[in-house]
Amino acid sequence: MSDQNHLYLVDGSGYIFRAYHQLPPLTNKHGVPAGAVYGYTTMLWRLAKDLHEADGPTHMAVILDKSGTTFRNDLYDKYKANRPPPPEDLVPQFPLIREATRAFSLPCIEEQGFEADDIIASYTREALARGWHVTIVSSDKDLAQLIQPGVDMLDTMKNERRSDNYVLGKFGVGPDRLGDVLALMGDAVDNVPGVPGIGPKTASKLINEYGTLDGVFAALPTMKPSKMRDNLIEHEAMARLSRQLVELHAQVPLPDPLDDLKLGEIPPDPLRAFLEDQGFNSLLARLNNGSAPAGRAPNMTKAAITAPASGPSAPASPTLPAIDRSLYETVTDLATLERWIVQARAEGVVAVDTETDALDSVAANLVGISLSTGPGRACYIPLAHGGTDMFAERPEQIDTKAALAALKPMLEDEGVLKIGHNLKYDINVLERAAQLAGLGGITIRPYDDTILLAFDLEAGKGLGGQGMDELARTQLGHECISFKDVTGTGKKAISFAEVPLDRATEYAAEDAEVTYRLWQMLKPRLHSEHVTRVYELVDRPLAPVVAQMEREGIKVSRDYLSRLSGEFAEGLAALEGEIHGLAGQPFVIASPQQLGAILFDKLGYKGGKKGKTGAYSTDVTVLEKLAAEGAVIARKVLDWRQLAKLKSTYTDTLQAQINPHTGRVHTSYSLTGAQTGRLSSTDPNLQNIPIRTEAGRQIREAFIAEEGNVLLSADYSQIELRLAAHMANVPALKEAFARGEDIHAATAQELFGEVNRDTRGRAKTINFSILYGISRWGLAARLEISPDEAQDMIARYYERFPGIAAYINETLEKARADGFTCTLFGRKTWFPRITASVMHERQGAERAAINAPIQGTSADIIKRAMVRMGPALAQAGLHDVKMLLQVHDELVFELPESDVERASPVIREVMENAAAPLVHISVPLVVEVGTGKSWGAAH
Repeated sequence: MSDQNHLYLVDGSGYIFRAYHQLPPLTNKHGVPAGAVYGYTTMLWRLAKDLHEADGPTHMAVILDKSGTTFRNDLYDKYKANRPPPPEDLVPQFPLIREATRAFSLPCIEEQGFEADDIIASYTREALARGWHVTIVSSDKDLAQLIQPGVDMLDTMKNERRSDNYVLGKFGVGPDRLGDVLALMGDAVDNVPGVPGIGPKTASKLINEYGTLDGVFAALPTMKPSKMRDNLIEHEAMARLSRQLVELHAQVPLPDPLDDLKLGEIPPDPLRAFLEDQGFNSLLARLNNGSAPAGRAPNMTKAAITAPASGPSAPASPTLPAIDRSLYETVTDLATLERWIVQARAEGVVAVDTETDALDSVAANLVGISLSTGPGRACYIPLAHGGTDMFAERPEQIDTKAALAALKPMLEDEGVLKIGHNLKYDINVLERAAQLAGLGGITIRPYDDTILLAFDLEAGKGLGGQGMDELARTQLGHECISFKDVTGTGKKAISFAEVPLDRATEYAAEDAEVTYRLWQMLKPRLHSEHVTRVYELVDRPLAPVVAQMEREGIKVSRDYLSRLSGEFAEGLAALEGEIHGLAGQPFVIASPQQLGAILFDKLGYKGGKKGKTGAYSTDVTVLEKLAAEGAVIARKVLDWRQLAKLKSTYTDTLQAQINPHTGRVHTSYSLTGAQTGRLSSTDPNLQNIPIRTEAGRQIREAFIAEEGNVLLSADYSQIELRLAAHMANVPALKEAFARGEDIHAATAQELFGEVNRDTRGRAKTINFSILYGISRWGLAARLEISPDEAQDMIARYYERFPGIAAYINETLEKARADGFTCTLFGRKTWFPRITASVMHERQGAERAAINAPIQGTSADIIKRAMVRMGPALAQAGLHDVKMLLQVHDELVFELPESDVERASPVIREVMENAAAPLVHISVPLVVEVGTGKSWGAAH
């Protein structure tokens, strides 16, 4: 053994949450939740023994986060504000986890006001000063800032030691400059703001080019104009604040002296007493048999630990062996592929995943396909591996057309269930590949999609997203190989087609096996958790429909966008000149710091308030208030901001997103992007184009039909108000809708006794605001009245429409009791913060819970309409009518002008009756249809 002391600092919080998500909800013999305690105990047992046998630590401690705020919350009150609270059944396990640590005779260290990372940094500093070596047991990227000579990290999940080379490879900079990169890129998990639009790659490039964060901002005047430069200017203060937030505070007074952390043999008596008290009989038997703390956690049995005594339980998932990547097979000949196809047919179930050379499913080329027919049975079929150079050597692999021809009958076989994760992507990739190969496409059927299973079961629970890696971690307790692990990052990154076959097989086949295991775990829960209907009849059938829409895309006029962009640029230049003239000097309008100094220091406007960064607030609320008080410059800045956003977000960006092969824009829809079930779109985001403004109409004019065709817009009229009238059972509103009246005028008559432009406008604002659970202060701001007047209006509204008040109260009571709300189709949206002790978190959850059943039902209805639309149009002989876009309550079609008269009633009938027969709506749904050569003309 070396004479040098070696300190191991264990990031205990990471262990706790890993343990919690790896095991089912279990209780100890006292009826207290203890699944995380059991998992944590076995993990710590294995770590202590493994390290002792490896001649590792001389000193060791477990460092935990103490509940409560820290100095970072004083710097930035939104720090970690987005983090959900610990799961309810985990909270009582924290004290037991501390007991478990001490039962191993290990120090369990935490300190009020500081995070575990700061305590780890402080112990590291002191140990280095005494010439010790330090190993930090964690995978936390923030702690990687501490890596230096004498300090490394150990990721026990990947059994991987990390040095400065790891940091350089992952982040493109050394540990000493990692804090600057983290400050620029921000952290959504901890709510560290960073700079919008700057990710790890750009952040490391900037730091490598300019040396430090200070160097980046000093170089702004010399940088070429770009969106990135604008963001750096606008968000400089937040980036500097972010640097303070990610900085590790290494000056925490050490709660326990270093010498007290000396690691010796684990005395058996304290550990035995703890195991006996918890009823962990499997571990106790191991200890009594003379086995030191080591080895994997055994399978749970009733003798060891018991399931919860009350509440519904999901069907038990099968006990499966750990994932073993060495079992995977690389398929390079047709005979072996045929063996896998025969096995898939025999099993009747196969998981399928594709690997490509790009993220855009419409443009990506197929590189390989992976299959899994069960746990421990997975393969990868490489199809297009080899270097990008024409002279590069290509490994042995099956010809793409031959492989797809062999797979096509099985993928289309009704007797074989295909399982995918975000199957919409694979549908598009395989369809395009089959078309290019001359096979006429591939129609995958029948299928299950694990991303939709997870979404319908757990939307809003706060357990993480529905990405495969996240689900593998939270549902299976397995850490997948990441894409970056096999392709690299930065300048050294390669395409997946260049990844060696052995490594590609491990990565790709693992995806297929994980998908299969997720399906085994999630599908049985549908029935027991009462979400079968929304999965089977709303979400699952939508995947191929949306895939088809993505492939169709929509034509966009590049010339029109270019002209419009030029007009916007001229408008921006004119506004900039006016603003500089009013300010009496030139300045960077996009810089909140410079704008604040002009408005409040130079021009002397009242009401300026500085934030924690030392800069004046110049957000839209501040500027609108100044404009209302007569500050012309504030109104001009608002106009400049709106025009700049439209130019950068739409007229410039849309030109770059036109597919060169199709001349169309192919947005990507997410079926799981919005908690309430609404679709969301990216690349480009078509959901956020302004609806009622002249600029929004101008942008919609860029979306056009092919020659001889027109665009048709079919839009639900006030669907959420109609659903509110039905769900809250409000006779006055239901009768008004039944008579086809102007609902806002009817509300104005009820509230104000008269209908004019002002009262109707106010009634419209109130109608929509109430459904979103608006507060008196929020309504006051929208109507520009006092909070007391707003409260009177809310009270009057509830008096006139008591059903709305009853609906809100009942919805909130049920959400608090159940933890979720439901749409009329059974879609659950979870609200874990609805009983939070922090008022603004609780109120935010309450507002969302009020609206979720209404907005979610609206989303379910339009989804059902989309699924039914294709068959209805085909049955009517309208084969040339193509559904292109879905934007909130609107569907956009392209069709021959000669088909408009026949297609309009078919589309309207499908949309207006989409809820039936599953749900009967007592208020008529109305769809407004318009047509034109452009989207703007049709809308």
